[in-house]
Amino acid sequence: MYANGSRTTASRMTKSAFSDAHRLVVEAVASARRNAGLHQAQVAAKLGKNQSYVSNIERGQRRIDIVEFYALARAIGVDPRTLFADAVSKFPRDVAV
Repeated sequence: MYANGSRTTASRMTKSAFSDAHRLVVEAVASARRNAGLHQAQVAAKLGKNQSYVSNIERGQRRIDIVEFYALARAIGVDPRTLFADAVSKFPRDVAV
């Protein structure tokens, strides 16, 4: 039994830090990379990172901030503003934070 009186880990789970809006941003980045004909390892090399860095982002295992988003877009060869606008255009009206 856990300190909060629960018996299972499911009752201890909290709301995910990865929202639908985050998923849409990640999908936009991954789609742009594929459309550019680049592998994760190629994008990672341009960023001075390991392939697992890009993989973790694309699988939703790692959140990215706006600076990382900008760097990813540039490494992919797309305009960060256009990529962000594409992702945001698919956001629901109300976005939870």
